[in-house]
Amino acid sequence: MLAVASLLALAPVQPALASRAALAAEKIDPASGPQWVTSDQRAASHFLALLQTSDLDGLDPARFKLKPMLKALRSASEGKLKAVDRANALFDRALVDYVTALRSTPSKEWAIVDRGAVPAAPSASALLAQAAAAPSLERWVDAMPFMHPSYADLRRAVAAARNSGDARAEAVLRVNLNRVRILPSSGRYVLVNIAAQRLYMYEDGRPADSMKVVVGQGRDDRKTPMMAGALTYASLNPYWNVPPDLVGDDVGIYVQKYGLGYLKSRGYQVLSDWGENPAVIDPATVDWQAVNDGKVRVRVRQLPGPRNVLGKIKYTFPNPYGVYLHDTSQPQLLTHEVRLFSGGCIRLEDAARLGRWLFGRSLKAASEEPDIKVPLDKPVPIYVAYLTAVPDGTSITYLEDVYGWDAKRLTESGAGSSLVAAN
Repeated sequence: MLAVASLLALAPVQPALASRAALAAEKIDPASGPQWVTSDQRAASHFLALLQTSDLDGLDPARFKLKPMLKALRSASEGKLKAVDRANALFDRALVDYVTALRSTPSKEWAIVDRGAVPAAPSASALLAQAAAAPSLERWVDAMPFMHPSYADLRRAVAAARNSGDARAEAVLRVNLNRVRILPSSGRYVLVNIAAQRLYMYEDGRPADSMKVVVGQGRDDRKTPMMAGALTYASLNPYWNVPPDLVGDDVGIYVQKYGLGYLKSRGYQVLSDWGENPAVIDPATVDWQAVNDGKVRVRVRQLPGPRNVLGKIKYTFPNPYGVYLHDTSQPQLLTHEVRLFSGGCIRLEDAARLGRWLFGRSLKAASEEPDIKVPLDKPVPIYVAYLTAVPDGTSITYLEDVYGWDAKRLTESGAGSSLVAAN
């Protein structure tokens, strides 16, 4: 539960994605791809509409050579085979370019802590084979299955807000559309929505289960950051190593209020250093007032037990912020409607259930030894997102901007100022 910097202050690592040049060089066989030239040309029209409005995706429509595509489509409608092949080839190439562009520009809000968690664009052959196999190419284009399932719905909502002149809704929706772009289109992964304080377990690209979570407080030094990483192992009977910058607020003030007996009653140890084998030292030798004032830093560890803040289990994904998922000894916090109580880590409503989903079995410690590590056979991607506009099947649910990150993004883009001026 490490205190973390504000999301917008993070310097995300740009992922290594499939290069656009490499995909452009891949040969495309129009005969094996989707057939864009049909009697009604609905699929082609829908795709052209996507490209014409690709500024909604943060792209420049001019990159897609729309005039040659329209011209080729008109020539193909006359039934000449060469013209049909040319139109199909142009549309195939545009599809590859469009999907590659969408996957190559993730939002800078994301901190990429594991490059393997960032989905690359599919190969040209795989993408075109998927389109060709679709029972309806028109519906395939509308659904945009090469993106996260919520992407197409959010994009349509952005377009609707623009057409209706609702500038505020359009701005908020665009921020969320940009955040969703990094999420996988399919597969097995964990998604935590900070704004909803909820965790989702995805199977085959769809939510299979979910639970409430507690996330970081609204203070800048305690907000849970937006990250893309990979869960690698669980720890049973975990220690809680109190983050050095939280020792004063979370431990020190109570030592001064209740005395040194507070430490023993809650299983805290004061350690000599941050090494692998620190010595336990006498807490009476610590200047607790200096700790609380931020002048002295000391390592404090809580032993496993009924009062341990992490409960019985934690799930780790390597990241520089010390953030992880964990059980809790304070389940009452999960009963609140808004659950912003942690120092940055994510407390789980049902840690055991998540463990069964991750490992395919129940996790039980074979002894009372602390920090028993149980590795996953294969890392599971995790996305800690901040989504305040969420499609629910028929409409968009808007969530409270609990961290003020939407407002910050709108101000940075200039949209916030224009909205204030408009009001």
